[in-house]
Amino acid sequence: MQLSLATTAWADLATRPADQVNGSKARWAAVIAINWVGPLAWFRWGRRPGAPRG
Repeated sequence: MQLSLATTAWADLATRPADQVNGSKARWAAVIAINWVGPLAWFRWGRRPGAPRG
């Protein structure tokens, strides 16, 4: 479960434009690697609300 959560978060980060990320993409990539807390933090605080990706 933890690996699939991290993989999903990294995929979302990789495909999201930098202007839709709160902070540095490199920093978030490292945060996502932290146990199960990192991916949850990404989905809660890392993404900016706004126009859908696409």
